[in-house]
Order: sequence, then structure tokens, then C-alpha cells
Amino acid sequence: MALSGKLTKKLVENLGPGRHGDGNGLYLVVDPSGARRWIVRVVVKGQKNKKGAPLRTDFGLGGADIVTLNQARERALEYRRMAKQGLNPRFNARQEVPTFEQVAQQVHIDRMPTWKNAKHGQQWINTLRDYAFPKIGRMPIDSVDQPEVMICLAPIWTEKHETAKRLAQRIKTVLDVARSKGFRTGENPVTAIKDAGSLPKVKAKVKHHNAMGWKDVPSFYAKLKTRNAMAAKALMFTCLTGSRTGEVLGLRWEELDFEQQLWTCPAERMKTGVAHRVPLTDEALSIIEPLRELKSDFVFEGQKRHRPLSNMSMLMLLRRMDVEGVTVHGFRSTFRDWASEVGNVPREVAEKSLAHSVGSDVERAYARSDLLDKRRALMRDWSKYVASDEPKEL
Repeated sequence: MALSGKLTKKLVENLGPGRHGDGNGLYLVVDPSGARRWIVRVVVKGQKNKKGAPLRTDFGLGGADIVTLNQARERALEYRRMAKQGLNPRFNARQEVPTFEQVAQQVHIDRMPTWKNAKHGQQWINTLRDYAFPKIGRMPIDSVDQPEVMICLAPIWTEKHETAKRLAQRIKTVLDVARSKGFRTGENPVTAIKDAGSLPKVKAKVKHHNAMGWKDVPSFYAKLKTRNAMAAKALMFTCLTGSRTGEVLGLRWEELDFEQQLWTCPAERMKTGVAHRVPLTDEALSIIEPLRELKSDFVFEGQKRHRPLSNMSMLMLLRRMDVEGVTVHGFRSTFRDWASEVGNVPREVAEKSLAHSVGSDVERAYARSDLLDKRRALMRDWSKYVASDEPKEL
């Protein structure tokens, strides 16, 4: 017998929040968040509520992104048959439970629009692919408990602690989503492991980016000036502004105000998630103004048209210049050291220049100003110092 009802595939995908009946006790429930799941309402033969009337009970059949309309109808029919026989579907249904990997892949797809960037989204699924899928990927999601999570985390907990912490968070997310779709019950095993202290405490090692001494910057900058490569121009701009690599490489023309000599890096491109204004000196502007002629979407265009330089371009330039043991990010530390030892500015001015949060939540609430005028004076002095050496031929 062909299963049919009021709903269609298109309705399932597009109906707004609420409970939508298909008939025969099957409902599509759409949450305000847009999440969609199936439930079936049945009367189990012989069961009574507190008033003695037949007991109507709702049972979850899974999320609509995993369970199709036809599958939901088949399961609803199976639940009704069991209920008529006096069997409780919760204990007797043979639900098709997806595997851990299937749910994880679906979570990854669902969250793609929310990733800060595509790279972050790829890292999210790659961590699970490398450390969870080989061990628990093919397991039904309702079978994953503390021992299975420990199998994934324990081997890398001390050796790759940061990765293990991210892995734990991502496994927890997958299991939470599975529970919301009706495929799991009870406490999340990742939370239970954490609360029980089942894994040893690991003292995180602070990893510093190697930085060039500020006294060496003028001669290095002078050498950079003799190079025509786009990576050299980007690195000069990075040195002058104290900005992060990604912020510089992603710089678009519409973020620049040449009249005000200001660069406003939007919130979505900032590590802090807060828009940051960077005062630009004459030296910084002299680097980027000639690049307008390229008419590219990005200020620092890479090898492909309308695409930025690669993340490695500036680091590889440092290596070609035989500058060993120094990272591009380290120039932020260089600027910070100079600001402390030579710049003679209050700590909050130097920290704001690096787009760092300063002080407690209460202090930040009262210090809403981004200290632009004071930072402009500081960047002017820094720029003058950096460009103080005369370029020499290599």
C-alpha cells in the first residue's frame, strides 16, 4: 500500500514554525530556529493517563534533514501498529539511526553559512575526519558514550592538547545535535568526561611568534623598499600598521578612506569580531596608492586576478631575504616592544593599536573610545622610525 498524506517534499522544506499534520498522527515540527523534526502521536493500547483516559504520547522520529517524508510515514505506520498491539514504540521500534559520521557531515553542511571563513569550516570537519571518524565514524550515533569518546581523545590529549580540546568540543556539538533530532537521550558523554576529570590536566605552553628586534627594523625595511614584489609591499604595510597577516591580505579598497587617512577593517575579518580603525601614515599610503592602477578587488593582489596574496607569501619572502627565525606575526610584538621602550605612550594606546582588548569587562564598558587621535600620533612616530634608514641596493 502506497503511503500518502497532506505534506509534500516542498512543504516539508518551506513550511514556517509550528506543528504541521500529515495525517494518521504524523507531524512535522518546525522550531523558530528553522530546525525541522518528525513526531508521531499514538495511543498505546492499555495505557492510561492520570485521569484514566487513553494515553496519547508523542514519539520523535528524527530530523527532517536526515529522515525523508516517506521514511517518516513508514516509521509512523510502524509505531501505530506497535501501539495497537500494546507495545510502547520507545522500547520496541527499530529506528534507522544514522552513524556518527553521517550526523557530523550534516552538521558541517548546516553550519557552513556561519563559519567565519571557509578555512575554519574545513578545519572543523578535518579534525573529526582525522581523529574521530576512523574510530567511531561508522558507529550508530546513539551508541557513542564515554568509552568511545575517550578512545578518540586519550591518545592525543597531552601530545596535541589544543587539537584534542577542539576535537572534544566538536564531538560534543555533533552529539548535542543528534539529541535535538531525537537520535540520543541522556547527558552528553563529553560533558560527563569533563565533569569527572577523566583526562589529566595539561598545562598549556604559551607559544610565542619569533619577532625581529626593533633596532633591526629600519635596515630591514630599507631592504624591503628595494623589492618590487607584491609580497614586499604587503610586508611593508604590515610592519607599519602592526596588523595581522589575514587582515592585510584581505584588505579591499572600499575599506580605505584616503581623505581621512583611515583603514576600517570590518568586524567579520577581525580576530576579535569587532571592527578596527587603523590610522594610515603618509608612508603607508605611499605603498598602496600606486596599486590602485591594478584595479583589483584586493589591494594586495596575488597571482590570480582579483584574488589576494597567499598566506605564505610574506613568510616565504622573509626566507628569501635570509631572515631566519622570524614570523610575519612577530612584527606585532616588535611594534609593541618599541611602543613600550621608545614610543612613551600609555599601555592602552599601544594595546588598542594592536586591536587587543584592554582591562576587565567593566573597564572596557567605560573605555568605549578607540583612542584614534593618540594612536595616530603613535603610528606616525613608528612609521617615521621604521622608514628612517636609507634604502641600499642588495
